[in-house]
Amino acid sequence: MAKVQLNPVMEKMSGKIGDLVFKRFQDEVVVARKPDRTNVVLTPAQAAHNERFRQATVYAKASLADPVARAVYEAAAKEKGKPVFALAVGDYLNAPSVDFVDLAGYTGKVGEKIVIRASDDIGVASVDVVIRSTNATLEQGAATFEQGSWRYTTQAAVDLTAGSIAIDVTATDRPGNRVTKTQIKT
Repeated sequence: MAKVQLNPVMEKMSGKIGDLVFKRFQDEVVVARKPDRTNVVLTPAQAAHNERFRQATVYAKASLADPVARAVYEAAAKEKGKPVFALAVGDYLNAPSVDFVDLAGYTGKVGEKIVIRASDDIGVASVDVVIRSTNATLEQGAATFEQGSWRYTTQAAVDLTAGSIAIDVTATDRPGNRVTKTQIKT
């Protein structure tokens, strides 16, 4: 591979000129021939992936146009040492996770705490809890972020001796990705 020392104008270059593509890789500019994709037929899975990535870039552009959202992404980008646009795209593509649901303090009484640990690459926007029996929702509501974790305070008395109860915990991130974890309390 040949190495070329670019002049100061060229070393900041990126994009396409004719059939050449200039791209940055780490601290270097890489020049390559434009790929020929005229005979490429995408599979349905590839087309779906391309569409999801297109939606991610639309989300990133819209988020970075909003000063409040931009400030969040800029702070995270500075902390992680990543480009702000790439971080916003990645946030759209990566769902949050519900890491842990602590039911040790829940006995079915009003005012008890269910402690939840949820995480996301940028931050969890909200956590919702649904307590249900096999055939009905017994209560539901939003958890609040306190002392480094999410906490849900129960609002209704639930008879835990009548059978198993399912607790659904749903975490949502800034782009609206949602993930639900179900835990059974017997």
